[in-house]
Amino acid sequence: MTKARTDPAALKASLLARAAAEGFDAVRITTPSAIPEAASRLARWLEAGHHGSMGWMQDRADWRGDPRALWPEARSVIMLGLSYAPLHDPLLALEDARRAVISVYGARRDYHDVIKGKLKTVAAVLRSAHAGVKVFVDTAPVMEKALAEAAGLGWQGKHTVLVSRQHGSWLFLGAIFTTAELPVDAPETDHCGSCRRCLDVCPTDAFPEPYVLDARRCIAYLTIEHAGHVDRVLRSGIGNRVFGCDDCLAVCPWNKFAGAARETRLALREDLLALPLASLAGLDDAAFRALFAGTPVKRTGRDRFVRNVLIALGNSADPGLVPVAEARLADASPLVRAMAVWALGRLSPARLAALAGNHLPGESDEAVRGEWQASLLDAEATRNAP
Repeated sequence: MTKARTDPAALKASLLARAAAEGFDAVRITTPSAIPEAASRLARWLEAGHHGSMGWMQDRADWRGDPRALWPEARSVIMLGLSYAPLHDPLLALEDARRAVISVYGARRDYHDVIKGKLKTVAAVLRSAHAGVKVFVDTAPVMEKALAEAAGLGWQGKHTVLVSRQHGSWLFLGAIFTTAELPVDAPETDHCGSCRRCLDVCPTDAFPEPYVLDARRCIAYLTIEHAGHVDRVLRSGIGNRVFGCDDCLAVCPWNKFAGAARETRLALREDLLALPLASLAGLDDAAFRALFAGTPVKRTGRDRFVRNVLIALGNSADPGLVPVAEARLADASPLVRAMAVWALGRLSPARLAALAGNHLPGESDEAVRGEWQASLLDAEATRNAP
């Protein structure tokens, strides 16, 4: 690989200028060898099973733990942050249990599409200096948060998300690996202190200890990554969150310094805020794809999304939504049918018992049958309660 022919300091200055022109809110530089403890931390996390069903976290774990293994020729890593700080308090949307809450990052255009193009434009500065480059936006085995901390963008808070003194918890991250040797920036230190707000607010107790996330209990994982049935003991904690969760991010005190996001292509879509659960539960595949086209939600798929909606429906305590849950008892997806059973049992145990004879004998899916049996037992316990 041909070495860069530009003075490193001048090349860095050009990079920073181009990044600013592209709208990046933070840019810092580190080296591929700057996260020596990452491999052992990742190994302990994986060994504990905290990754849940995300097998891709185990794949190429050697690359994740050591960026030099991913691309041995790389000499510098440019970490870039783009703010997506909301104007509103995301926690306020939790107050109307009949309406769906979509994570702040999900109710907008997919950030991968926007940021990758920006990274390529910034990387052109390096290419013009005859340096090799590779750009990454959460699409390769790269530990962006650890590298961002090493570069000085922020620190990984107790909720394991990067926290910036200027932008709080609301930064999309991108990385540029390059063969150019550039002046590096100082790493950021931890400024969480004794604060526990992010840990204490979690509805499903997903943090076994500070700085450790058990994804198997995380609402973001359960509603986005997890493809199967959601554990019964965790469903009530999900509330009306149907895609992701912002609780631990939203309560961070450092957010008071975050200005509103400036990138217009990542503006929140008002039509996706506070949608009625009743309308979302009735989406077929075509309607789901049309509504969420271009957003991260679309990648979840209709069945998984409607599963989440029905969990929210069961948490709504609104008897007016009984017909909505009932309508999904015959859905083609076992994921949806199972959660329709659970939701109906929560909203109207008597109605669930009345419909069991119509649905349970012909149910062929073992998991759905199990949901019927468990929900009917719950309904009986409710009837017999003093």
